[in-house]
Amino acid sequence: MQAFYSDHFVLPLPAGHRFPMAKYQLLREALQRTLPGVRVTGATAASDGELAFVHHPDYVDAIASGSVPAEVLRDIGFPWSLAMAERARRSVGASLQAARTAMQEGIAGNLAGGTHHAYADRGAGFCVFNDLAVSARVLQAEWGRLPDAQGVRRAPLQVAIIDLDVHQGNGTAHIFARDDSVFTLSVHAEKNFPFAKERSDLDVALPDGCTDGDYLAALDSALRTMEARFSPGLVLYLAGADPFERDRLGRLKLSFEGLRARDQRVFDWCHARRIPVAFAMGGGYGHDIHETVAVQLQTYELGLAHWTRWRGEAQPD
Repeated sequence: MQAFYSDHFVLPLPAGHRFPMAKYQLLREALQRTLPGVRVTGATAASDGELAFVHHPDYVDAIASGSVPAEVLRDIGFPWSLAMAERARRSVGASLQAARTAMQEGIAGNLAGGTHHAYADRGAGFCVFNDLAVSARVLQAEWGRLPDAQGVRRAPLQVAIIDLDVHQGNGTAHIFARDDSVFTLSVHAEKNFPFAKERSDLDVALPDGCTDGDYLAALDSALRTMEARFSPGLVLYLAGADPFERDRLGRLKLSFEGLRARDQRVFDWCHARRIPVAFAMGGGYGHDIHETVAVQLQTYELGLAHWTRWRGEAQPD
């Protein structure tokens, strides 16, 4: 299974900054050490043209040049630097590569990404560009240009974004608010950031302290509701680690086992319908960074099993 990373671009954050930048390298090293079936590859940078499928050119230029207004940088939560600008592009590039690969191989991952608080014209909440939104739009454009095996023009690609980060995907919801070809599903903590929510196609807002059983029941119901309303040809899955019970910024109380069951449900749902899935890691702010990495590592264990099953079933008799 292929996975793409951009952790060699490290933001020079001030001492005491609460964003756990080291988790990306730790996850890559854990994958290389324990899951040799996952092939990790450095991500290419998203181009201006790819970013422009979602983001305003003036905003893209401001990030590239460092002319971002101070208030926008405050909302993003990172100081500007060349590394910040390059990492943001490569995080989008990693999700794009994962989505393209998933369309061929059934599943692929981004070791970072899930930057769902970014709007078309601004970033927020540690998110500069919206990698899943760009991936959805670019994949739709590429899909539409290619005929099927019989040379017939393909029907438009329908994309579902399943956002299971603990925070609502407000930027994603706003970007696709009037786009019937993309279905946005967000299962999140009701009282957590962002405090002014946008409207997704389907929002499931959970109370503080929600544990495994109630969460999984809500997810099962949400998947049934989405399926009754939408038939995706591609799923983009944001597998946030921050619903974990010991996350500093979470408010939910999912265990390791609950998060494993969550990921398994999503992968099984996609597999049963033969829908390719590309996944990104989203948030994770554990008091112990190694617990965050352990949550993400088990997502990759399940993703690799999904890829192996998909690949085996694709072999000719």
